[in-house]
Amino acid sequence: MVNFDFLVINGPNINLLGTREKTIYGEKTLKEINEEILIYCKKNDISVKFFQSNHEGEIIDFLHNNRSVQGIVINPAAFTHTSVAIRDAISGIDIPTVEVHLSNIHSREEFRQKSYIASVCIGQICGFGDYSYRLGIDALVNYLENK
Repeated sequence: MVNFDFLVINGPNINLLGTREKTIYGEKTLKEINEEILIYCKKNDISVKFFQSNHEGEIIDFLHNNRSVQGIVINPAAFTHTSVAIRDAISGIDIPTVEVHLSNIHSREEFRQKSYIASVCIGQICGFGDYSYRLGIDALVNYLENK
C-alpha cells in the first residue's frame, strides 16, 4: 500500500550531473540519484514520479498536469533565482512543496542566494548533496502526517 504520492522535479542543467562542476554538485548522475530516491521511496511506501527539464514552460505544464499528488520536491536549479512563473505555478496548485539544492546556495555567489521559489514552499533544504532530496521527502512526509 502506498502511503504518499510525490513528484521529484529538477530544473535546467541537472541532466548534466556527474559531469558538471563535480566539486560543487558531486559525482553522481541524475539517473543514479533518481534510482536511489526510488529505492528509498519504495522502502517507505511512497510512489514517486520524476521529471527534469531545461525549459521553464515544461516544468510549469508538468506541475499543472500532476495536481493529484500529495507533495512535491523540486530542485529548480537556475530557475530558483529567476522564475516568477514557476513560483506562481507552485502557488497556484497549492500542493505542499519542498525546495532542494545540492549545494548551499546561501554560501555561493550573491545572485544564487535569492530564491523566488522558497516563499511558496513549506521549506528549503540545501547543501547536503544528493541527500537533500531524501531530506525533502522526509520533510514532506513529516508535514503531511502532522498537518
